[in-house]
Amino acid sequence: MSEHLSGSEPASPPGAAEAAEKESDRWLSPREIVQELDTYIVGQDAAKKAVAIALRNRWRRQRVDDDLRDEIVPSNIILIGPTGVGKTEIARRLSRLAGAPFVKVEASKFTEVGYVGRDVESMIRDLVDMAVNMVRAEMEDDLADTAELRTEEKLLDLLLPGSASGGEGAEGGESEGVWVAGPGGVSSRPDGGEPEGLEERRTRTREKLRSLMRDGKLEDREVEVEVTQTPAVDGMMLPMGGEGMDFNFTEMLQDMLPKKTKKRQVTVAEARRLLYQEELDRLVDMDEAVNEALNRTEDMGIVFLDEIDKVAGTRAAAGPDVSREGVQRDLLPVVEGSTVQTKYGLIRTDHILFVAAGAFHVSKPSDLIPELQGRFPIRVELTSLGEDDFVRILQEPRNALLTQYRALVETEGGTLSFTEDGVAEIARIATQLNESMENIGARRLQTVMTTLLEDVLFDLPDGEIKDVVVDAAFVRERLTEVAADEDLRRYIL
Repeated sequence: MSEHLSGSEPASPPGAAEAAEKESDRWLSPREIVQELDTYIVGQDAAKKAVAIALRNRWRRQRVDDDLRDEIVPSNIILIGPTGVGKTEIARRLSRLAGAPFVKVEASKFTEVGYVGRDVESMIRDLVDMAVNMVRAEMEDDLADTAELRTEEKLLDLLLPGSASGGEGAEGGESEGVWVAGPGGVSSRPDGGEPEGLEERRTRTREKLRSLMRDGKLEDREVEVEVTQTPAVDGMMLPMGGEGMDFNFTEMLQDMLPKKTKKRQVTVAEARRLLYQEELDRLVDMDEAVNEALNRTEDMGIVFLDEIDKVAGTRAAAGPDVSREGVQRDLLPVVEGSTVQTKYGLIRTDHILFVAAGAFHVSKPSDLIPELQGRFPIRVELTSLGEDDFVRILQEPRNALLTQYRALVETEGGTLSFTEDGVAEIARIATQLNESMENIGARRLQTVMTTLLEDVLFDLPDGEIKDVVVDAAFVRERLTEVAADEDLRRYIL
């Protein structure tokens, strides 16, 4: 596919093919995406395949001719399955693989009393905020070395006043009073000149201080810095209501009001933190960051609409609840493609990928209005988890529960090991509880493990328990009675 698309483009300059190949390497193939998801999520192959194709299509769209690119809309996905089977995790891991802005929204929040229709656009504004923070973080990482060097020089100016500008403090080269490094640079006392060789001595002293500071020997020394205070706008009357008037006015007013500065006596360690952040704020081009974030949101943004089944249906239950069909009609323009006003500018939602999910125990996907159904052409039904799945979930993922609990116990100098029959028994009890109670999927494993290791984690700091082996007998001793008690298990497990 990629070769076909690139072959239709004009002849590339020398080296362009290599650059395109490198760029392609940053994007995983659908098979590679599935493999990456497999390291965190057990099973659900159909869902992984669907989202992998959807993600790769984002990459393919970027390489289509401009006149056709805008016509290619994302294939939104609706994941159907009980809670705890991996719907949210699939969407979250997908966004991390793509390095895309991602926001999770509970659709049920739009059914609460007090909801107004335009609140649905808040998820797009949240997505833009996430994108801006993501791009800014990336820029800060790229500029970290420069900011550290500048911070180091400012700290040296604080520790050795006058060394930066070559000026002299008091007579005899001894500086009296306070020297301040702030937005305007280092202040100094001008005088008629300086003794011969003073600049050379200052340079040597500055380098000695640099060496001591890099070795961490000056961290507790106090210096005085000048910090900028953000003006408070608490208690001010802000505009309310009206279309397009629900931005963050607090931030706008803070930017408009004059900034105040304050001198603080802090340690070198604290001064380094303050000055480093100040340098990053200066170095990062926020206009460039915002533009990149807006582009990334429109082309790569992912919105995960959880509990979409809670808004399915034509009428709400008796009471003051918001109309479910009304919520669907509010969601439709955003999913279909519209322009949303944010504090950073206008955002088109035409090419944002929407992934919806719901258990659909009471309702069914066909209860959604036809227009909204048509905007989620890909439907994937996730399977319920059984005993064998629980065994794999406990052991196989990179962040498996057994691995997490082993790490927790090791922090106290203990060891925690699980036998095969012990893991099988945990999985059996979790499956039994899901069948006899509410089916909460893999989340049941968390409740079971918490109860199973409660005494171990409680006694561990006292040194009474150090080496723990969890076998089938260990599990049955602590869980069988609780799991069999109809009253207790509803509260404990």
